[in-house]
Amino acid sequence: MLSSASTVAAAKEPVKEPLKCTHGVIIQFDGEILPGLQHYLYRKIEAAKSEGADLIILEIDSPGGELYTSLEIAEYMQKIDWAHTVAYVPRQAISGAAIASLGCDEILMAPKSRIGDAGAIVFGSDSLFRLAPEKIVSYLTGTLRGLAEAKGRPTALAEAFADKDLKIHHVRNLKTEKETYISERDLKADPGEWKDLGMVAASGEGRFLTLTGQEAVKLDLANALIDNREDLAARFGLHDLPVVKPTGVDVALEILNSWLVTGLLLLIGLVGLYVELMAPGHGVGGLIAAACFLLLFWSHFLGGTAGWLEVVLFLLGVVFVLVEILLLPGTILPGLIGGALIVTSLVMLSQGFLVPATMRQVHTLAGTMGMIVVSFGLFVVVAVVISRQFESLPLFSHLTLKPPEADDASGEHGFQIGDVGTAHTPLRPGGKGRFSERTVDVLADGDFVDRGTDIRIVRVTGNQVIVERVEETGGTP
Repeated sequence: MLSSASTVAAAKEPVKEPLKCTHGVIIQFDGEILPGLQHYLYRKIEAAKSEGADLIILEIDSPGGELYTSLEIAEYMQKIDWAHTVAYVPRQAISGAAIASLGCDEILMAPKSRIGDAGAIVFGSDSLFRLAPEKIVSYLTGTLRGLAEAKGRPTALAEAFADKDLKIHHVRNLKTEKETYISERDLKADPGEWKDLGMVAASGEGRFLTLTGQEAVKLDLANALIDNREDLAARFGLHDLPVVKPTGVDVALEILNSWLVTGLLLLIGLVGLYVELMAPGHGVGGLIAAACFLLLFWSHFLGGTAGWLEVVLFLLGVVFVLVEILLLPGTILPGLIGGALIVTSLVMLSQGFLVPATMRQVHTLAGTMGMIVVSFGLFVVVAVVISRQFESLPLFSHLTLKPPEADDASGEHGFQIGDVGTAHTPLRPGGKGRFSERTVDVLADGDFVDRGTDIRIVRVTGNQVIVERVEETGGTP
């Protein structure tokens, strides 16, 4: 559930006074925090960098999302050293969105907006969701503490986002007279250093800390109250702040990453592979399949749900299936292993995880499995239709195997039903057969046929020569 995030890197000193910037952009950070949104943000931030931006504002309105992704966004924002980064919260930055905000140089909020409530939950062995165990809470609060410390924010407030029992006290240092906010645990550990000015009412008592904009500014978690984009631009000495809009590529990626289009690409790719096996050597089916699978993996790579692991699993699965079909037909085991690897890669490709950790991920997994089942089911139906009507389908008729042209001298075909020859190549099901020193394209009827096996012509339909093993009808005549 938690990201294997690297140690929080050292960041810039927090800015006490508003900076005067020359080129700023607003990137909208809306909706659930998922890998797709994460990589969209990364693309837009890198584009802003290439255009010379020195101010990056994430306009956040999010209920949270995946913890892995939220931590990674926070650390990504924290490491930006070429621009001033701002989390602007006009409405809400809850759960993972609050975590992501902590990675920015400044947090600016509307007076009634909300931030906080970042408690972690886990999917238990009894298939129920519950609050994360102490080990996970300790790791998460430590990470949040590091994010806050790097930006000069009260670390105890960030911890309380994820620790429902942590009580926060407003204190004054007896030596320096500086006021800050620390946990009750730290206060009790060194009572002679601090004067207790009272507990923060929103903390502890089984509640994950959640603050309004006014409260966040009062507690020094947020830097200032900002009502609208005009005030936001004025804060940094700018006349306006352009809002980054999705490009055609962004729209295309969103469409391609939908379940419907993912399932359609999967279906067409599988049909292309089947057509290639039905008519080997033509390459059209293989090209269609390759195009579909390349588009599938490319779109999910950029969408953030696929990586090289999914590619390797998929290719290994294809290899095992081909071993079953071409080298060890009928052994079943390679095919089962290959099928399992392919399905696993497709599940991970579609959603970025294999085992769900939240209720949202359970629903996502159910949708992904439904998409895969429907796609494979439709493929089976289409494959049956193609196998029975291959030579008569307009799209495939020009790909079917053709018998030799009529002999110019005799004006006859030269082959008859019952003629016996040998498989010149493996028939999977298509291939080459040799009859009386002549080679012809043939199609096996039934099981695949190994090279060198005796075969008999059983029928010639239209432009196809159909053969079967001689052994199937009682030996060589």
